[in-house]
Amino acid sequence: MSTAAQRGTTTIADRAVRRIAERVADEALAERTSRAAVSVQGHRARVALDVALPYPAPLSESVRSLQEHVAGRTQELTGLDVPTARVRVTSLTPLAGADEGTGEHGTSPAAPPAPEAGADGAAGERRPAAAARTPRRLWSRRRVPVAVLAALGAAVCGALALDLVMVHAAHRPAAAWRVDAVHWLSEHGPGDRPVVVAGGLMALLGVWMIVLAVTPGLRRRTTLRSPAPRVVAAVDRSAVEALTRDAVGEVAGVGEVRVRVRRRRVSVRAALLFGERAAVRADVTAAAGRALASCGLRTPLRTRVRLTPAPVWRPPAADGETAQRPAGSVPGPGPGPEGEA
Repeated sequence: MSTAAQRGTTTIADRAVRRIAERVADEALAERTSRAAVSVQGHRARVALDVALPYPAPLSESVRSLQEHVAGRTQELTGLDVPTARVRVTSLTPLAGADEGTGEHGTSPAAPPAPEAGADGAAGERRPAAAARTPRRLWSRRRVPVAVLAALGAAVCGALALDLVMVHAAHRPAAAWRVDAVHWLSEHGPGDRPVVVAGGLMALLGVWMIVLAVTPGLRRRTTLRSPAPRVVAAVDRSAVEALTRDAVGEVAGVGEVRVRVRRRRVSVRAALLFGERAAVRADVTAAAGRALASCGLRTPLRTRVRLTPAPVWRPPAADGETAQRPAGSVPGPGPGPEGEA
């Protein structure tokens, strides 16, 4: 009887589980577009889905049923433990019969009536203007800096107001910290070092607040093209990196892939295992371009590809010789112990 070590180990790659989760989601959504991100750790898999749900429909019930279906079917098909599926709704698409609604003007209640076109065709120019209002970058509300400054200001003003009330209402002497502060300010002028240092710190704080006011922030998020005039959609750069990495990893001859998405450029670094370097580079560039196009980014990103030959890679031979060695073969004799059988 063979032991467990002799029977071997079965490992399911993240890519395979991701494909299964996407197929399972398409089953529940009637072939609608869905994307998944999967992380497999031992016998447990974490599944996250980006889906487009039909509208009109009860969103909470649809998401709940989709979570149960994806978690159950993925666990059944892979044998992994899938506790739950995290679902993020990226868009709402009208149902097939939504254009037969019974609105007041005979149009679907999910879509507003089309504007009447004037003599100069002004109505045809409103849609591009509405789409152009999508910002290039999302602006952060700066909640943490605002909260910190508001708390400090409220604490100082509250302490001063309380001391003034106690002095005038309860006839108590002024607080020692306020008296010491007034005496210290009366003895130090603008040329003293502590005053200069405090003024410099306040100036730096003011510059920091100006920078926060004029810069958008949220550097890890990129806006998407939105057909609706008042809908602003954004995607985290890590999701774009994951999609691009998966697309490049499917190219033949590519090993480990690293992707870095910046504001205007995407850097792809991949290991070349076999094949012609120029052809693989072209395939990697095309795969990365398709992945970025599928994301629907508002600002196109330049793609920079860098292929690093792996130690096992050999340049394709010319004059009809075999371009690559069969799997499992050992390189020919050469200097060092690598040439020994």
